[in-house]
Amino acid sequence: MSTKKIIATTEAPAAIGPYSQGVAATGTAVFVSGQIPLDPVTGSIAGGTIETQARQSLNNVKAVLKAAGAELKDVVKTTVFLSDMNDFAAMNAVYTEFFTENCPARAAVQVSRLPKDVKVEIEAIAFI
Repeated sequence: MSTKKIIATTEAPAAIGPYSQGVAATGTAVFVSGQIPLDPVTGSIAGGTIETQARQSLNNVKAVLKAAGAELKDVVKTTVFLSDMNDFAAMNAVYTEFFTENCPARAAVQVSRLPKDVKVEIEAIAFI
């Protein structure tokens, strides 16, 4: 049996988005490699906007989790890699469609380049 406990303290800055300050977890770990917005059927990049690309990346994360017997609710940590930090708010809006409560811990960083020159890549750690 796995457990996921959201960590929140007033002794550190509050989360400023859909993520938790920390998450404690027990169980079997699932490490989802960085998912870029490739359509698994066509193998092509899903759209040109950050919203479309973030949604596809998160759907890909969700599919890998499912194959491992996990769900988004089991995710304890994500890392979001953006090619342009100006896309942060738009990515965040899509991210909240997938993580609505008890959000995982998260880091979001701008990188100089991503595979296939996509706008976003997202990796995750889950416990089941």
